[in-house]
Amino acid sequence: MGSYSFRRMNSADLPMVLRWLETPAVREWWVDADGQPSDPLEEEDLHDPNVAMWIVSYCGHPFAFIQDYDPHAWAGHHLGYLPVGSRGIDQFIGEPDMIGRGHGSAFVRSHVDALFARGAPTVGTDPSPKNERAIRAYEKAGFVRHTMSETDWGFCLLMTRNAENGT
Repeated sequence: MGSYSFRRMNSADLPMVLRWLETPAVREWWVDADGQPSDPLEEEDLHDPNVAMWIVSYCGHPFAFIQDYDPHAWAGHHLGYLPVGSRGIDQFIGEPDMIGRGHGSAFVRSHVDALFARGAPTVGTDPSPKNERAIRAYEKAGFVRHTMSETDWGFCLLMTRNAENGT
């Protein structure tokens, strides 16, 4: 695979990301517990100190969104059992022609490696157990399956990758 780059999302990116959220592949999974589209990102979300939002580019072309966050910032968060300093991630590919080409697992691995380099001991994620494509991508990126969990956003599969052994 080619070169992936990550830059902090800013307000000028909102129209692009909101367009991505409307694509069928993203809308299918970026939903709340009732299966309704999640609240769209807003300017104020960019300033939450517990969440870092990134635009992912491949060879200079923006195509995806990833966020990493401190699961300990929210009382009772389903990834709150992870060691202090761990990060949770959520991501999607917004450009439909980039789906199914191995980019998801590649950019997730790259971003998680950067989180480990900054000191995160573990990274967790929580795809829908029905989202087989995402689960396969996370496994290719080194994540392992753990348990199913009911969350504020619906039923999910908890998955982690640890810095010490890469899984």
